[in-house]
Amino acid sequence: MIDEWEIWACANQLMQQYGDAASFHAAQRADDLFAANDMDGHLTWLRILKRIENLEDLDPQSSLQ
Repeated sequence: MIDEWEIWACANQLMQQYGDAASFHAAQRADDLFAANDMDGHLTWLRILKRIENLEDLDPQSSLQ
C-alpha cells in the first residue's frame, strides 16, 4: 500500500501539472485501471482523486480559473 504522504505528493504533482484538469486525469486513470481489473491501482487513484478534491477546496484560486 502507498503511504499517505505519497498520495498527497501525487495529488499535488497532478495539480501542478494539469491545473483544473487534475481531477479529470486522476478519475480517468482510476477508470482505466478498473477496466483493466487492477483493483489496487483503481483504489489508489481514487485516493489521489480525493486528495485533489481536498486541495481544490483549500485553494480559493482554483474556483476562480
